Amino acid sequence: MTEVFKEFRFEAAHRLPNVPEDHKCARLHGHSFLVSVHVAGPVRAETGWVMDFADLAAAFAPLHDQLDHRYLNEVAGLENPTSEVLARWLWMRLRETLPGLRKVVVRETCTSGVTYRGDDL
Repeated sequence: MTEVFKEFRFEAAHRLPNVPEDHKCARLHGHSFLVSVHVAGPVRAETGWVMDFADLAAAFAPLHDQLDHRYLNEVAGLENPTSEVLARWLWMRLRETLPGLRKVVVRETCTSGVTYRGDDL
């Protein structure tokens, strides 16, 4: 079994409505998000790959359009857009189109991020 991944970037603003009022994330702010989508499977003899990276990009493209340069709180399902919620939101939309989906990694800064593996489904 081999795991491949593709990374995607998008810019977006959000605020976290469920934190204390004086928490810095309660205020409107933005991030340069980095998302990594991982798929696992056998290396196919006829192609020499698990999945074409172009197929990963095509699966992510409509989600990128929904997120890039948006206010995440206004996106259905992201009313409380923590990185954890965003990772699960992405998983739920990618799992039908990406067989072998293994994990979605969301980084909101260079040093902070979350990994979701569909564990609670």
